[in-house]
Amino acid sequence: MDIVDRDLEKAAENASPDRFQQIGADGERIERAESVSTSSSSGSDAQARPAGSSSSRRMSRLRTQVDDPGVLERNATAMSRIETQRTQHSATVGASVTSKKTTKPLPAFGAGKPYPPMLPAQEEYVVEFDGADDPMHAQNWSMTRKLIVAAMLGYTTFIAAFGSSIFSAAARPVAREYHVNVEIGVLGVSLYVLGFATGPIIWAPFSELQGRRLPLVLGSFGMCLFQFAVATGKDLQTIMICRFWGGFFGACPLTIVAAVFSDMFDSKTRGLAVTVFAIMVFSGPLLAPFIGGFIETSYLGWRWTEYLTGIMASLAFVLNLFFLRETYPPMILVEKAAELRRRTKNWGIHAKQEEIEVNFSELIEKNFSRPIRMLLFEPIVLLLSIYMAFIYGLLYLFLTAYALVFQGVHHFNPGLGGLPYFGIIIGELITGIVVVIRQPGYHKKLAANGGMALPEWRCPEIIAGGISFAIGLFFFGWTGYKETIHWIVPTISGLFLGFGIMAIFMQSLNYLVDAYLMVSAKPLLTSSMLSLPCCRCPLAHIAQC
Repeated sequence: MDIVDRDLEKAAENASPDRFQQIGADGERIERAESVSTSSSSGSDAQARPAGSSSSRRMSRLRTQVDDPGVLERNATAMSRIETQRTQHSATVGASVTSKKTTKPLPAFGAGKPYPPMLPAQEEYVVEFDGADDPMHAQNWSMTRKLIVAAMLGYTTFIAAFGSSIFSAAARPVAREYHVNVEIGVLGVSLYVLGFATGPIIWAPFSELQGRRLPLVLGSFGMCLFQFAVATGKDLQTIMICRFWGGFFGACPLTIVAAVFSDMFDSKTRGLAVTVFAIMVFSGPLLAPFIGGFIETSYLGWRWTEYLTGIMASLAFVLNLFFLRETYPPMILVEKAAELRRRTKNWGIHAKQEEIEVNFSELIEKNFSRPIRMLLFEPIVLLLSIYMAFIYGLLYLFLTAYALVFQGVHHFNPGLGGLPYFGIIIGELITGIVVVIRQPGYHKKLAANGGMALPEWRCPEIIAGGISFAIGLFFFGWTGYKETIHWIVPTISGLFLGFGIMAIFMQSLNYLVDAYLMVSAKPLLTSSMLSLPCCRCPLAHIAQC
């Protein structure tokens, strides 16, 4: 067993301890039941497997997606739609009720009463989904409702990414106003990206504990609050500190929205949803500079770049507060259990999620030490994370490089100087079109392999993206250094850059999710941790100019 398999086996035992009671001939515990049900982290049904088979212990290799709602009957379902959530929850956010040890004596029950007897057959008091087609489950919502939620969250993600780079247009005016070097002004962009890199450490486990809606509402509120704080800041330190916290709260939708899409869409439509999400993430930083440039050169001044972002973030907060509903299956069952307790007065009814007691030491271990161990002992996680961090750093490096080429060499004003970013945006859209075109072929391979996705199916786009990105870098460098070369030539290089950035990033994330399905939060958190150095890229570029 490798590190992932050992962690999965322990997490599965913590999630459902009643299934691991017998001891096999090889000294390993085996499951008591005759079959094992696992499900995707989005709550889909599972297939039965033999109890003693080695594949039942190597859970990271199991098939975890069945989209046919008629596979299981009601009794066979019995919480199988969120069995993987139990495993992932135990491996991500803390301890199960059985793992917390304490020597503190129980307090008296009160009023001289003895302790009541335990509930008979406690599992009978655990609420479940009512079959594979339960309308409460997010995957069974109507397509109209799914699209409305996806549009709201896509807009929220776009604003978070938009806010990261719009300050690049304000860097020089801020430096002039507060009499500091340009490097200090660009620090506002770097600190926002630093918030992006550190935020997932908090938001990822928070979304596993409290569901998706609460952190998204808090994140959008904090994002709009700190945008206005930057706009009204009276001194430089206030502006820089608030830029960091704006990025920290803005990291929430970037961390959680993809998980919401996984909650709502099955394996056949999830790829397209994640593609749209990725386009929002990468188009935001590229659309912001020319908008900020036009605002900064107008009578409004640089502060209105932050006022505009704050107004847009306020709309996202209002939409999420009033119209966003919970999509995380365990938390949907928590809400269902609360309603049943209130209406039946049977206070023993509860959801499995409510049995979890968070142990702070285990929370730290599972969200910090395990990603680091995966980084050290899983070469593919290390290599892909380094590559993605490098690409992400270069994306923000273009915010200053494009300004030097089109404003410095070709003498565009800050507004017009941001328009060449549309070359990169069109390249990203081309990547989305390629993914849509290749989707039917992916579905055929998925069906031929029994519904089990292989991570290597994502590699062709990564390879093509790597070649395209390298071509774009040479193209831009060779054509952007002198005025005699027409400005459209370095703009066209953005087509190759945009295609490469999107293909590499999107399919590398999909590769990690496919390879480490039930603990995918770990390699994704690892890639976020490795992206910390990329926040220096804009500063390093300015320092060399």
